[in-house]
Amino acid sequence: MKGKVVAVNRAEKRGIPKRNVGEGYLQEGWGLVGDAHAGEGDRQISILPLEAMELVPPTISSTIEEEIYTENITIEGIPLNELSIGRKLRIGEAEVLICHIGKERFKELGRSYIVSREGRFGKVIRSGRVKVGDAVIILGEG
Repeated sequence: MKGKVVAVNRAEKRGIPKRNVGEGYLQEGWGLVGDAHAGEGDRQISILPLEAMELVPPTISSTIEEEIYTENITIEGIPLNELSIGRKLRIGEAEVLICHIGKERFKELGRSYIVSREGRFGKVIRSGRVKVGDAVIILGEG
């Protein structure tokens, strides 16, 4: 199964929306270099499959602003059920292990609505560059 990177997003400070910067470096054990949410643990990186947007109710989708992101990597082309906990992905040159789906607390508006429910969170297990257009490949279980 193969998908592709649609956006690489980061914010230099917490509390401000991430912006698509087109490319970045995923550092093993840390996350997206330059993103305020990067750090140790098992939520170093956030991934939103565009296929999850189909699950957003119309009343919420009207609150989603274009070009404002809450996830680090936006992907498309891989069904949600293939992006399960324990799956390893190659994203560009990097590898990521999916550790969580969604968050403990749901958000009720905007893009955070779907990321808090269907976003994939994980750790970078192999460093590498990632850019818009790069392949996303399922490598198997972690």
